[in-house]
Amino acid sequence: MSTQMEKEIKEQPEAIARTLEASRGPVEALCKDIRARDVTYVTIAARGTSDNAGVYAKYILPAFNGLPVAMTTPSLFTFYKKPPRLRNVLVLGISQSGQSEDIVEVLKTARAQGALTAAITTDPRSPLAAAAQHTLPLATGLEKAVAATKTFTSSLALLAQLSVTLDEEKERRRSLEALPKLMEQACEMAEQAVVPRAERYRYMDRCVVIARGYSYAIAFEIALKLKELTYVTALPYSSADFLHGPMAIVEPGFPVLVIVPKGELYPHLKEFTEQVAARSAELLVVSNSEEVLRLGEARFPIPDGVPEWLAPVLSVVPGQFLALNLSLAKGIDPDKPRGLKKVTVTR
Repeated sequence: MSTQMEKEIKEQPEAIARTLEASRGPVEALCKDIRARDVTYVTIAARGTSDNAGVYAKYILPAFNGLPVAMTTPSLFTFYKKPPRLRNVLVLGISQSGQSEDIVEVLKTARAQGALTAAITTDPRSPLAAAAQHTLPLATGLEKAVAATKTFTSSLALLAQLSVTLDEEKERRRSLEALPKLMEQACEMAEQAVVPRAERYRYMDRCVVIARGYSYAIAFEIALKLKELTYVTALPYSSADFLHGPMAIVEPGFPVLVIVPKGELYPHLKEFTEQVAARSAELLVVSNSEEVLRLGEARFPIPDGVPEWLAPVLSVVPGQFLALNLSLAKGIDPDKPRGLKKVTVTR
């Protein structure tokens, strides 16, 4: 069965390439303002998949640019009418549609306070774009499937571009420029690895998704895709948090999807995966390490040679294919999950 979601997953290499090209000038203009205003921290307003992209920003912007990042609390702006003071702040709204009233209200209030504001969105005519001083375009083309795929990975790529442009580090720039080609490889590898394994998990009704560091956001995004498309109770955790109690739920056969890219956290995540394997969990492993992949019942490789800070863009792809193909195995239309619509407006 050919689906819109599958089509859009496979469009991700081109979507990322277009986004990086279209946003280059707007990102440079925003970075100029960040420097001129002496911005000292960033707060992000987002919902759903866009909120998960914001979690990625909480790692990459502090690590490389020294900018602390917090997620905003929209209800303080809309219901309580008690917004925080926003000084020397970049307030960044992330929304594929740019329609959510609460996210728009955050940017309007921030701008009225004199804060620097920017929007990441596919629609430059949206209310969110109108509320922001800077619009960073997601040049993904129209995303029709309810579950976001190419807009999510393009948001991550755009946030990476913001970080790279701020620190002006040439090696990181070269890594970012190689991302579309790596994403092409990631899509091919994920399809080959996931499609034959999806049927095995047809009767799975609960699982956990584990990551840490730059990839922490991907645990949330894969868990969200499994909930949206397969109705599985999928819970995301940091590997460190999981060891502080939730590990008790792991019993023989319990499904644990773990994301283990090479990098600074690799030794910790490898040790964690070995601990879970020792408890006879049903391990699904996303990694560019053959050593760790061998621990998994299901092995989902990603391209090697990607730096740890960019690995999340590729690591989500096996999760996208898993959610897609598991929904098909369960007889669910992935393009029309129950109770959901493409644009969700919150206030």
